[in-house]
Amino acid sequence: MTPLSTVTGDRSLTRRRSIPISPSKQPRRQKPPRSELKSTGYEIFIGILSVLSIVNLVLLLTFVDDASIQIVLMVMNGLFSVIFLGDFIYRLSTAPSRSAYFFRHFGWADLLASLPFAQLKVLRVFRLVRVYRLLRQLGPRTIWRTLTRDRAGSALLILLLMGILVLEFGSISILYIEKDAPGANITSGSDAIWYVIVTISTVGYGDQYPVTNLGRLIGALIIIVGVGIFGTFTGYLANLFLSPRSDDGEGEDAEPLVQSPPVASVHASSAEVEELRSLLLTSQSELAEIKRLLSPGGGGGPNRAD
Repeated sequence: MTPLSTVTGDRSLTRRRSIPISPSKQPRRQKPPRSELKSTGYEIFIGILSVLSIVNLVLLLTFVDDASIQIVLMVMNGLFSVIFLGDFIYRLSTAPSRSAYFFRHFGWADLLASLPFAQLKVLRVFRLVRVYRLLRQLGPRTIWRTLTRDRAGSALLILLLMGILVLEFGSISILYIEKDAPGANITSGSDAIWYVIVTISTVGYGDQYPVTNLGRLIGALIIIVGVGIFGTFTGYLANLFLSPRSDDGEGEDAEPLVQSPPVASVHASSAEVEELRSLLLTSQSELAEIKRLLSPGGGGGPNRAD
């Protein structure tokens, strides 16, 4: 019998190759948002209102001698106080730990800033800090995807924001232009606010109207914006009451439960698979050679006597 080692030569039958497996870097787990942070669109909405309320404080100091514009700004500040007080109650009632939200997450600042006192409205800067932290934590792309995914909720917040902006700056503009015009009937802050509300709601009683060309131009813009706001709001309500509600929360925009692995890990796994495949092919060829040598008549069996 010919020794198997002489047939195969120096070939090693049990050759093992070490496969360098690159350790896949585990993605960092993002810290969950803090308990007082709500949805992205809602936080941006509250942040913009906080900026607008601070702008109102500057306007109060700018038009300190104009009593009619002061009335408009005070009414808007009262509206902001009601919204911020509701925001504080909402955050306090939904916080996992009310004491942690009130003392550690500046809930006390939200409460004081919602009170109708000009000296405390500076505390609304804490709301801006909250929005800045949210923007830095999520990033602009994630925020954009979140807003586009929740189009209905984002549209409602945009409508509310547009209504507030038109109510404030429309009232200030129409009052500033019309109050000193000959034959004007919009001469006070209450007249301006009433005119904007009636116009933006497309009711149009006709008791208040602009008499100057620039005032009519502003009135036309308010009408156009009002039609868009109420038309979109009507469509939102129709969609809210008529669309079927999914109990399991699944839909086209639902996020996948299993997240895709990082790109670097995918490339590393592909390289390892290719290396394992080449090793398997080599082992199969060696196994076939062994079978050929051990088979009768293959040259590797015992020599028969003639």
